[in-house]
Amino acid sequence: MTQLLFLGSGSAFTVGSDNFHSNMFLIHETGEKLLIDCGSDIRFSLYKEGFSHRDITDIYISHLHSDHVGGLEYVGLTTKFDPNCNKPNLYLSHDIAANIWENTLSGGMKSIEGEITTLDSFFNIYSIGDQRYFSWKQINFELVKMIHINNGTYVMPTYGLFFELNNIQIFITTDTQLCDEKLKKYYQEADIIFHDCETSKYPTPVHSHYKELVQLPEHIKQKIWLYGYQPGELPNATEDGFLGFVERGQKFLINDIVLSK
Repeated sequence: MTQLLFLGSGSAFTVGSDNFHSNMFLIHETGEKLLIDCGSDIRFSLYKEGFSHRDITDIYISHLHSDHVGGLEYVGLTTKFDPNCNKPNLYLSHDIAANIWENTLSGGMKSIEGEITTLDSFFNIYSIGDQRYFSWKQINFELVKMIHINNGTYVMPTYGLFFELNNIQIFITTDTQLCDEKLKKYYQEADIIFHDCETSKYPTPVHSHYKELVQLPEHIKQKIWLYGYQPGELPNATEDGFLGFVERGQKFLINDIVLSK
């Protein structure tokens, strides 16, 4: 039975509150796992759930913020020097692939004893072109371009995922501003939505805030689980029409979306 496990459900700056960065394991019924984003606290969140670097064989990266990519140095180095590991497969959009090594990883990974390395020294790279989809375990994942950060010159490449399992359409936003018109197609077609949700007292302009999300139509909210929130007291999401806030370690059984602990 395929499961979606939240290794963490917190924001980039989550500290304490028994939570970690919002990284997920999609665990196929064969036992193989796709890690959706790999934040800098991944070694702790894996350990908390009884996993290690040896469980990581496939990784999808949505964008280059450290809560989504900062753990790749740990994964790359530990798997390279563990004789029981093969190189993990790394799936990412071509525009992210073009920058991830020089802008994010090379400082700590470019030099190892006796070798000058490149990204493919550590990972099998699957650079996703303009078709914006990749396949894993015969599951087709569509990359959905998000508006996360627009610096006035260009929009930072950031991609959510839309995919189908057992006739259930699933949408994971990763990080995005609320762009309900742009995302309307995915909101409508999805059977279940995992939506990032800022809960900060002082909202930033680069995430969907709870106060904005609560204004969505009722038939959309009733499909939404919220994640990526800050520590502290949370609003009553179910009372406001959502499915709730995702907790660290929460598992979703994809065949019928039954929640198990």
